[in-house]
Amino acid sequence: MLNGYLSLVSLFLSVTISIASAGNGPGVRGARAAALGNASVTITDVWAVGNNVAGLGQVSQTSFGFYAENRYLSSAFNNVALVVATPMGAVHTEKPPSRGVIGFEAQRFGNNLYAEQRLGLGYGYRGGQISVGGRVDVLQVSIQGLGSKRVVAASLGGQAELIPDRLIFGGYLYNLNQARLAAYEDERVPTVLKAGLSYRPTSKLMLNVETEKDVEQDADFKAGIEYQLLEALTLRAGFASLVEQATAGVGFKAGRFQIDYAAAWQSALGLSQHVGVSLQWAKK
Repeated sequence: MLNGYLSLVSLFLSVTISIASAGNGPGVRGARAAALGNASVTITDVWAVGNNVAGLGQVSQTSFGFYAENRYLSSAFNNVALVVATPMGAVHTEKPPSRGVIGFEAQRFGNNLYAEQRLGLGYGYRGGQISVGGRVDVLQVSIQGLGSKRVVAASLGGQAELIPDRLIFGGYLYNLNQARLAAYEDERVPTVLKAGLSYRPTSKLMLNVETEKDVEQDADFKAGIEYQLLEALTLRAGFASLVEQATAGVGFKAGRFQIDYAAAWQSALGLSQHVGVSLQWAKK
C-alpha cells in the first residue's frame, strides 16, 4: 500500500510538472506575470511575494491581491492565491520602507483528487540600488484516499538596478533546502533558479527576458513586453520556450484597484486564462 501510494505520488508529480509546469514549483503569481510569459523575476508589485520575494522591498503601501487561473480549461489545474504585503517602519514617497516589507500568501492548486496547498511568509528589504528577500513555505500535497504530505521549503531572492530606473537584474532560488516529499525514489520539491533582466527605456515601456532552470529539467527561456498605452490601460505580451506557450493580456487601473487579465495558448493543450485583482489600502 505504501509503495503504491509513493509510486502514484511520483507519477502524478512527474506528469504535473512536465505537462502543466505547476507541480509544487514556484509557478505563476498574478495575471500581470502570466501575460509577460511569467518573466517576472524583476517585478516589484504585491505579487513579488510569489514571483521574487526581493521585490517586496519596494512595496510602499499595504496591498492585497487575489489571483485565479484556469489552465487548459481543466478544473484539475485550477490555481487560486491570496496575497498581502505591508511595509514596516517609516514610509516616504521617494524612499522604500525603512524596515522592509512583510508579505503573506495562501495558495491552492488542483482539485479534490489531487491538490497542493501552501502558506508562504516572506520579507523583502531594499537598501540603495539592491533589494534582498527571503521566504518560507509550508507546502502540503494531498491525494484523495491516499493521504497527504507536508514539507517546508525556503527561498531567497535578490534584485539590483544596474542602471538606475533603466536596467534591473533579478534572481530567485526556490526551495534551496531541497525539501523531500517522499523517501521513494527520493521524491523532492523542485529546486528552481530564475534569473533575468528588465530594460525600461521609458516610464511606459518594459522589456523582460528571463531563464528558469529546474535542476531536473531543461532551461525555460521567457520574454515579455509591457506598454502603458493610457494612464489606466496597459498592454502586455510574452512567451515561454519550454512549454511552447504564447501569452497576452491587459491591465486596468481604477482608483486604488488594479485589474489584470491574461490568456495563454499552448499548441498541444490549448487555452489558459488568468485574472488578478489587487488593492492598495492607502491612496498615494
